[in-house]
Amino acid sequence: MKIYKLLLIILFVEQLFSLPRYAIVRGGKCSDCHFNPTGGLLRNEDGFNWAKNNLGLMKTKGSVSQNLNENVVFGLDFRFQYLYSQELNKADFHKMAGGIYLGINLDEDIKFLTKYDIYRGYFEAYGILLNLLPFDGYIKIGTFLPDFGIRIDDHTSYTRGGDGGLLSKKNSQGLVFEPGYSQTGVELKFEPLDQVSFTFSVGQDKTPFMRDPSYISKIEFNPSITEFNILVGTSYGSFQKISTPYRLVSVFGGFGIHRFSLLSEIVFAQNFFNVDQNSRAFMTELAYRIKTGFDVISRIDYSVPDLKENNQYFSHLILGLDVSPYPFIKLKPQVRFNLEKPLEKNNNSFVLQFHFWY
Repeated sequence: MKIYKLLLIILFVEQLFSLPRYAIVRGGKCSDCHFNPTGGLLRNEDGFNWAKNNLGLMKTKGSVSQNLNENVVFGLDFRFQYLYSQELNKADFHKMAGGIYLGINLDEDIKFLTKYDIYRGYFEAYGILLNLLPFDGYIKIGTFLPDFGIRIDDHTSYTRGGDGGLLSKKNSQGLVFEPGYSQTGVELKFEPLDQVSFTFSVGQDKTPFMRDPSYISKIEFNPSITEFNILVGTSYGSFQKISTPYRLVSVFGGFGIHRFSLLSEIVFAQNFFNVDQNSRAFMTELAYRIKTGFDVISRIDYSVPDLKENNQYFSHLILGLDVSPYPFIKLKPQVRFNLEKPLEKNNNSFVLQFHFWY
């Protein structure tokens, strides 16, 4: 019990540097470092140079660049895992993702971006038209992951796609945003004020004419008070099934200051798992940067599939490190404690992720 309390304390001090945490600690936006205006995927020149100089215990030697020529940039994102499941009493290896990115700066106002995952066989591809709308707005057209809630880099959070039963006999599923999820459609984003943004998208994630499109919106407010950076926002999504549509409502927020960050989100779901069933998913992540290239990470996830049966839920506590010995290499050891109810014994797990990116 004493060890468990100590782990909780470590967790609380731990996790302030997940991918959106970089933005909140620095007081910036995801688009400051990424080709994609809503964050993720290929890094732009500023993001590549910042990561090259600030994300490794060791510095790069010589000149490195992601540019193929003046207008074309490329990137990659490979992830592999070593897994141990206490419940299964087994250890094994797992190939997670193998993403290849290509971005084209046609001119200052027109960009193309594509991603292909050679492991899973899915892709994103879209064009971005900048400075075409008022309030620094843009139009995104193509196949993309819609902008909903906090886009943390760990899809096993129940606010994203969940862990899918990989480390357990139970299929403790999260929401719809699992790896490979995308919609084909149109996305608009406006920034009427410097600290306020509004995103809206309409898209189809299945076969055309089989069901109606989905509609997703997001409002985000990210003010800064000296070096104290704040994030507050909400998202709404109406997604279509063949019979009954389901709806998701997210409320999220966080803060970052110096080496610390906190991100939290709660999502209310209607008809997602079953018709006439309300659900709730929750995530809180803490991070602390010990030094450049060495972060302590923790997160707690919580999911109630049916609010009428709120004495039955899934939950896990994750404690780990985020270590970059070199700017383009990351090691992520994690211990995962399952805290579900009804409680089952001996079902914790260990994960060591190898992440190579460029």
